[in-house]
Amino acid sequence: MDSLMNFILWNPDPELFSIGGVSIRYYSLMWAIGLAFAYFFVRWLYKDQKIPEKLFDPLFIYCFFGVLIGARLGHCIFYDWNYYSHHIVEMVLPIQFTGEGVRFTGYQGLASHGGAIGLIIALWLYVRKTKVNFLTVLDNIGLVAPATGCCIRIGNLMNSEIVGKVTDVPWAFIFPREGMEPRHPAQLYEAIAYLLFFFIGFFIYKKCKDRLHKGFFFGLCLTLVFTFRFFIEFVKAPQEAFEVGMTLNMGQWLSVPFVILGIACMKGGRWLDRLSRK
Repeated sequence: MDSLMNFILWNPDPELFSIGGVSIRYYSLMWAIGLAFAYFFVRWLYKDQKIPEKLFDPLFIYCFFGVLIGARLGHCIFYDWNYYSHHIVEMVLPIQFTGEGVRFTGYQGLASHGGAIGLIIALWLYVRKTKVNFLTVLDNIGLVAPATGCCIRIGNLMNSEIVGKVTDVPWAFIFPREGMEPRHPAQLYEAIAYLLFFFIGFFIYKKCKDRLHKGFFFGLCLTLVFTFRFFIEFVKAPQEAFEVGMTLNMGQWLSVPFVILGIACMKGGRWLDRLSRK
């Protein structure tokens, strides 16, 4: 037991407070902070790029529902289809049917890959309505997305979820809900990396925005985030039972197409030029 004192004991209450039986969790708070930051940062980008402010107003709604619906469906389909194929209503509504009745649970299960797909679809719908250049919109979202991802991973840390594998590194965390073995704080690794990616993207934007083709920053975001996501999975504990024993887990397989797309967008080409004119 004395040896455990060398590590960080991490066991915060994930619930910030409760109102009328509805709990407000740190995870929800961090999602809200991440979305609020994205709102104000992209609003600044629109002004910097001389895009009419009236075209910005509907963007948040499209992004919010695109990310939420995509992340929720991504988790249900990619990670827990055996359960949700028999509980379709729980895929859509933040509730769970139990022997004691209906219980409000919030959306306990969101997948970043599904959120990325949902976001791209939502942005396509937004562009069809507003006629803003599709790649410009993708670039702006790509610039801010890592910062929002950082907030979400801090929320995961407060929930003591998405933990790492057992390790003896001196900065290991002990998550009592996962046992008393020290583990990699994988959520913290991701949060720090995503914050760094945000500053890298912002620095390049400030220095080189007029010399880079449309789609570059979207590609940079996909390449950095999902390349890191691919490798960080090697120190994460399996998130679902079916991943145990897999050489590459579901998160890694889903990351590969995003990395390929990201590199293609950074490189550019005729296909991207045609898309930028739409």
